Amino acid sequence: MIHRRKKGEYGYRTYRRNVQLAEVAFGAAMILVQLAAREFTSTQAVKNVLTVMAILSVLPTANVAAPMLAAWRWKTPPETFHRRVIPYESRFPVLYDLILTSKEAVMPVDAAVVHPTGVYLYCTSDKVDARKAEKFFRDMFKAHRLDPHVHMIQSEKAFFQRLDSLKPAGEYEDDGSGDYASALLKQLSM
Repeated sequence: MIHRRKKGEYGYRTYRRNVQLAEVAFGAAMILVQLAAREFTSTQAVKNVLTVMAILSVLPTANVAAPMLAAWRWKTPPETFHRRVIPYESRFPVLYDLILTSKEAVMPVDAAVVHPTGVYLYCTSDKVDARKAEKFFRDMFKAHRLDPHVHMIQSEKAFFQRLDSLKPAGEYEDDGSGDYASALLKQLSM
């Protein structure tokens, strides 16, 4: 049995993709079954009902397929990356495999560190404008009454240098904003 992954856990993107593929395949199969069932009835009213059922089945299937297609190109980062980040999990919370969206961009965040000094996002996409993304997250965090120190890092080397420079979160006073920021990031993620 496949381990059920939650948002923010390593492997979530791959798990979610597999679940969405199964849901789309099931939806498509149900549409085809409903259309095929039309051939086994001679009553026009039943044929009309089966046609309407098939048409109404398209919407939920499309609602699952749309985010799957939008996030299709981003996979879970390699296990070597995950192994490099694991030691930092004892020092501060780390979220993995987030796909954060704004009006202007879809941002694949391989790792997000929620630290009392700020939120550090490691984004692998070169198409994302880091300054615009930071502004979006700062505005979002301000709107939710959180510390707006958000940094988008697109270089793996710079990301790990930043992680090395951070003190353990336990050395700071806990006001609960870290958990709230983590929850907000998970909520913003596809």
